[in-house]
Amino acid sequence: MTKLFNPLIPGFNPDPSVVEVGGVYYLVTSTFEYVPGIPVYRSADFETWELIGHVGVTTDDLGVAEVPTGLGVWAPTIRYRDGRFHVIVTIPFSTKRCVVFTATDPAGVWDEGTTIDGVAGIDPDLAWDEDGNAYVTFSGLILEGDELGTHKGIQQVRVDLEAGTALETPRSLWSGTGLMFPEAPHVFSRNGCWYLMIAEGGTERGHCVSVARGPSIEGPFESAPGNPVLSARSTTRPIQNTGHGDLVSLPDGDDALVLLGMRPLGSTRQFSPLGRETFATRVRWVDGWPRPEPVVLDPRPGEFEEVFSFTGDVLADLGWITPRSAPDQVARVADGRLVIRGVDGGMAALRPAFVGRRQRHHVSATCVTVDATSGAGGLALRYDEELFIALEARGSTVTATAEVSSLRQQWTATLPPGEISLRIETAPPPNGFSAEARGGDRIRLLASAGGQELVLAELDGRHWSAESAGGSFTGRVTGMFASEGTVSFGSFSYRGSETM
Repeated sequence: MTKLFNPLIPGFNPDPSVVEVGGVYYLVTSTFEYVPGIPVYRSADFETWELIGHVGVTTDDLGVAEVPTGLGVWAPTIRYRDGRFHVIVTIPFSTKRCVVFTATDPAGVWDEGTTIDGVAGIDPDLAWDEDGNAYVTFSGLILEGDELGTHKGIQQVRVDLEAGTALETPRSLWSGTGLMFPEAPHVFSRNGCWYLMIAEGGTERGHCVSVARGPSIEGPFESAPGNPVLSARSTTRPIQNTGHGDLVSLPDGDDALVLLGMRPLGSTRQFSPLGRETFATRVRWVDGWPRPEPVVLDPRPGEFEEVFSFTGDVLADLGWITPRSAPDQVARVADGRLVIRGVDGGMAALRPAFVGRRQRHHVSATCVTVDATSGAGGLALRYDEELFIALEARGSTVTATAEVSSLRQQWTATLPPGEISLRIETAPPPNGFSAEARGGDRIRLLASAGGQELVLAELDGRHWSAESAGGSFTGRVTGMFASEGTVSFGSFSYRGSETM
């Protein structure tokens, strides 16, 4: 039987969509303002997943150079037809808007994409009927013009994919049970019926999956009895916010949903440091209706570690991401070191000189060695440009900064001369009902040089969690940055696990 690890894809990996082609699975997730965008994960057994590429590898590919925080690349859907992979996605506030990218190899190279005019909304799904007609089904949230903020429910339109045009006026479909924000539609055919699966209730604690079925891809659709068919709301389940599901058949023959969820920590279970992650759960069929099982927490055992010394083309590693710029636009490798030239504003800049990786575990340690004799920079944990933690070296002085929506606190220490090691450690809060247990995870900021190590600060991580970040929709990304002059790094390491 196929083992469902949960999280399936840990760390900032929301809004998953999956397709199976020839016994191999391909999964994509949202990336918002980060570049490269839309990661493509591959698995032959649904248990071990590998990041094999990205749909958009440059800022121009995605049009995200100026997108506001929380916008950018929203909710891709991946599908396969006639020898080509298709990824359809909305990129609000870019010229791409609703765009379909295609490739014969999902590892890339993907084409530049075709914008589909006439789709005014988010979370597009792509499906074909029995006659080969292409349909885009989407959530009708209006993001511009006089109707800004209006939600028209789930919409559908037949399209010409090659011309990039709608062939009719969008029609309204079934839009759920009346909960807020009907979104994330996926339509699929099974056993002579067409099914429309959506998310509703918002992507917070009320998030859920609801289903309807009908005789054709256009409906009409009737609601499943007992909708929503999946939700963690008002439960003590360790995985909350479950929704945005996509159906797939497992190698063992069972069906499953891949979906997003969050893992809140602490005795009050309010704060989720890693943001929205990808999970999976089995689906039973009862009287012709899909009935997903509750999502069960089952993380991969053991410790994960990756270590980078900066030789060769280390930036070609697919795990590096940068806000609104490609990693190789802000960093380069020279003489065995990673070199970053600072930008005004440091981590508060819209496009910081920052190259990072997703935090994937609740217990983690990220460490860099840095030479800041010609500038200022170091190691940072980022949610967005208003929510970050930075360990900044300037010569032999290290300043720790905790930034929360323009509120800033700093701690400064001076170390012996020489190369400085900076480390950010995270761990879940203690058990019980103390003030610490009611908060977020614990974050320690450390610096060392010349045999001397200092703890600059210990922080409550609730301020750098998905709930505090609100509309950023991403997760923690930890990496190297420069705020002034030129800073070079000798190494980067990440160690993580789910146990202390």
